[in-house]
Amino acid sequence: MNNKFIRIYEDIAADIRTGEIEAGTLLPSELDLSEQYQTSRETIRKALKMLYEEGYIQKIQGKGSIVLDIRKIDFPISGLVSFKELAQKMGHRAKTYVNVFEDREVDQNLFKQIGFALNENVWEIVRVRNVDGEHVILDKDYISQKLVPGLSKEICNNSIYEYIEGELGLAISFAKKEILVEEPTEEDRKWLDLDGFHNVVVVRSQVYLEDASPFQYTESRHRPDKFKFVDFARRR
Repeated sequence: MNNKFIRIYEDIAADIRTGEIEAGTLLPSELDLSEQYQTSRETIRKALKMLYEEGYIQKIQGKGSIVLDIRKIDFPISGLVSFKELAQKMGHRAKTYVNVFEDREVDQNLFKQIGFALNENVWEIVRVRNVDGEHVILDKDYISQKLVPGLSKEICNNSIYEYIEGELGLAISFAKKEILVEEPTEEDRKWLDLDGFHNVVVVRSQVYLEDASPFQYTESRHRPDKFKFVDFARRR
C-alpha cells in the first residue's frame, strides 16, 4: 500500500502548525509539489484532500489551496456553540475524552458554586478537548437531571446540545457568561498539556432553556495559546 501521500500530508501539516508555512499563503501548485516530493500529482491530490478534510487548507477555485490559521481557534463569546460544532470546522484535528460522568446530588458547597437547588440531582461531567494531539480545554459541566434526563457517557462524548435539541426537542435559548484569567489548578495540571503556561482562560456560563429554566452550569478552562475569543459589536 502506497502511504506516501500520508507522509506528505504530515510534512505539510507540521509546517502549518509550527508557522513554517504561514496562514493566508497559498501552497505551491500540484505540479510544483509533485516535483518537490518527486511523486505523482495523484499522490499530491490525496495529500491535499487530507489537509482540506483536517481543516488545514481551503481550496479556492482558480487560485489553489490557501493555508488556514489553525494556531488560534475562534471561540465566539456571545454565541452558544457546542464544541462539536467548532470541531467540525477543524476536521479530525479535534477529539473529546470523557473523564468523569457521575450522578451527583447538589450539596452546600456545590450549591454555592453552580446555583442549582439544594439536593437537586445533576449530571457531573468532566471532558478534555484535544486539538492537534494536545489537551487544551478542560470542560466541567453540571446539568439538571430533571430537565435533561437520559444522558449517557456516549452522548457526552458526542454532543450534549445535539441530544438536548435533537432527541429531547428542547430549545436552548441564552447564557450568562463571565471570562477570567486564572492560575492553573491541580486539576488543570492533571488533565491539560499546559506546556509551561502559567495561566488559563476560564469561561463560566449558566445556560438556560427557552422558558428561562437554567439547565446547565459549565466551566470551560482553556490553554491561552490555542484560542481567541471573538465577538461582533455594534454601537447603538
